[in-house]
Amino acid sequence: MEELQRRLDAALASGDPTHARRVVNELGSGAGDAAQVLEALATPAATGDALALEILLERLDEGRVLHRFISGLLLDEAAIDDVAQDTLITIAGSIASFTGRSKFTTWAHRVAKNRTVDHLRRQRDTAPLQEDPELGPAQRMSSMIATRVSVQNALAQLPEKYREPVTLRDVEGQTYQEVAEGLELSVGTVKSQVSRGRAMLAATLAPPRAGGGE
Repeated sequence: MEELQRRLDAALASGDPTHARRVVNELGSGAGDAAQVLEALATPAATGDALALEILLERLDEGRVLHRFISGLLLDEAAIDDVAQDTLITIAGSIASFTGRSKFTTWAHRVAKNRTVDHLRRQRDTAPLQEDPELGPAQRMSSMIATRVSVQNALAQLPEKYREPVTLRDVEGQTYQEVAEGLELSVGTVKSQVSRGRAMLAATLAPPRAGGGE
């Protein structure tokens, strides 16, 4: 683990995102290595390394790590996707509260459980006549992106592959299908890019939520 952390820290210190991702992919290619890479990324991400956080969020999403946690608690596939996005945003916004006293995966699992409880509570509390139930993290972030100048400035700093889908979805109000057609991507790819983009913005703009830390 020490050698893995050393190589990862060196790759991040290079400041080259392509090189850093290549090293991460190499380190996480073996059986059982993926979890260690997450742990190694979480440490610098928690201390403010933006590239480490960006890659951490990508690994969580691409590896369906949060989806696996949440699928053990929910049966509705659509709800699993929604809660996973809420969890990703909460992790990004509260990563500074991760101190390493527990494993990162344990910490992330706790965040996922809290967001699942929030989802079930919103479902329970939403009566048929209610038109404006409490919004989850992803919906709040979407609303913030559409209305706040400070968010617009932060949005301009996102990597292009995330900035354009988030802008089209949350600023211009296009549907996922419309964004996918305009960018010539699959709807699934667009949803992932929007989710990660929102999470990266949350790391800068959203204060840590109760229940997000250790």
